[in-house]
Amino acid sequence: MLLLLLGIIILHVAALVLLFVSTIVSEWTTGDTGTSDLWTNCTLLNDGYKCNPASAEEWIQAVQALMILSIIFSVISLFLFFCQLFTLQKGGRFFLTGTFQILASLFVMSAAIIYTLMSPGWVAATEGFGYAYILAWVAFPLAFISGIIYVILRKRE
Repeated sequence: MLLLLLGIIILHVAALVLLFVSTIVSEWTTGDTGTSDLWTNCTLLNDGYKCNPASAEEWIQAVQALMILSIIFSVISLFLFFCQLFTLQKGGRFFLTGTFQILASLFVMSAAIIYTLMSPGWVAATEGFGYAYILAWVAFPLAFISGIIYVILRKRE
């Protein structure tokens, strides 16, 4: 049982780290002429990079909000797991923890879908998706799987 709990915690922390990195790092789209992320749009010029804040369009603000919500819900889920681990009765399920983690996964999935559909109008056509965008997509199934495991998991003595 201890190894199972350790594995679940490692899976949850891995998803949380991926969420943090994908939200913070400026590599959602990348190309020869610059990079773009949720917060800035950087262009390579002769004298170096010139970074401008992200546009004030609704879709990029929705992506920003959803990524931040996914981090908040995942942190709350981890906190709830530790609280329920010590307060839940024998045989109880971690429904609340799993619900928050599944919501976090749905938030990151929604953010990545919105970015996928709307970014071609914001960045140059020669640019491709960067590693932070890919990390967001990897965080989605990890968070979803950990949420499902929390829902299925029963507390034992």
